[in-house]
Amino acid sequence: MSRIGDFEAHDMIGWMAKSPELAAGIGGFSTAVYNKGRLPMRTRELARMVIAQANECTVCMNTRDADGPAAGVSEDLYDHAAQWRTWAGYSPQERIAAEFAHRFATDHTGLRDDEDFWSRCSEHLSDELLTDLALSCALWVGMGRLLRTLDIGQACAFTLPSRV
Repeated sequence: MSRIGDFEAHDMIGWMAKSPELAAGIGGFSTAVYNKGRLPMRTRELARMVIAQANECTVCMNTRDADGPAAGVSEDLYDHAAQWRTWAGYSPQERIAAEFAHRFATDHTGLRDDEDFWSRCSEHLSDELLTDLALSCALWVGMGRLLRTLDIGQACAFTLPSRV
């Protein structure tokens, strides 16, 4: 049951009417992450799923991209997200993005101070891709925790629309 208003467990939008100006801003940010971000979709989706698991956000874990299959994003990618360290199906770039996402969500200051990580990261992500990843993680950590904390949309299985 939603902690704000009387919204059904599958209502992902109604609560935003309580703060339309801020909701419009986060909507624009979300659109930019999914439609303007430069991360390969597999890398993006693995990082997103790792944060969804850290947040324990059901709607985030159930979200899929409509263009995912065409971009090589299969259910295996999602099913093995908790094994990002060891599953052989991830590329080095995907694995480093998953590590960044996990640590961004669970140990951000440890991540900041880990020179070994930054050395490994620079081998697989340009500054531009790392910036896109960091901004994307900020959206996912914040919105996932908002949705989970306020118990909004936790019965949803959401599909991101195809890119325009």
